[in-house]
Amino acid sequence: MMVGSPLVADGERPREGGEDRAVVDVAVGVLVRPDGAFLLTSRPAGKVYAGYWEFPGGKLEAGETVADALRRELQEEIGITVGVVYPWQVELVDYPHALVRLNFCKVFDWQGELQMRENQSFAWQHLPVQVTPVLPGTVPVLAWFATEQGFSGATHSVA
Repeated sequence: MMVGSPLVADGERPREGGEDRAVVDVAVGVLVRPDGAFLLTSRPAGKVYAGYWEFPGGKLEAGETVADALRRELQEEIGITVGVVYPWQVELVDYPHALVRLNFCKVFDWQGELQMRENQSFAWQHLPVQVTPVLPGTVPVLAWFATEQGFSGATHSVA
């Protein structure tokens, strides 16, 4: 469920493409282990926000559903085959480089060992997360986890 206005990341920076830029749909996987730990990956070198931590996923291609895109992206990026995809939350984020609609899905079932195919790093985390910096679009997810878990502390460190 999307709430209100978009989250504005780095608001002091100009927006590429101006006010009327298209929304880019992105499928995002929130992989959760039985112990409650969730997977964060770092953005690879050469990409916008390289080194920032996020939940893995990627852009939808023409004709793809969110679940199809998530399955494809997680196979391509981290080498796993995803089982059931549970749509969870949607967040619109206004980054300087793009306006993105993040379609967050929980995933509890996957096969295969993690393979970081884009030379990114990964970390299984609990709240508060120990990796920094965290991508702005990831911050609301940490707050949603905190609400679900009744967690009252800070959800992440500030870089």
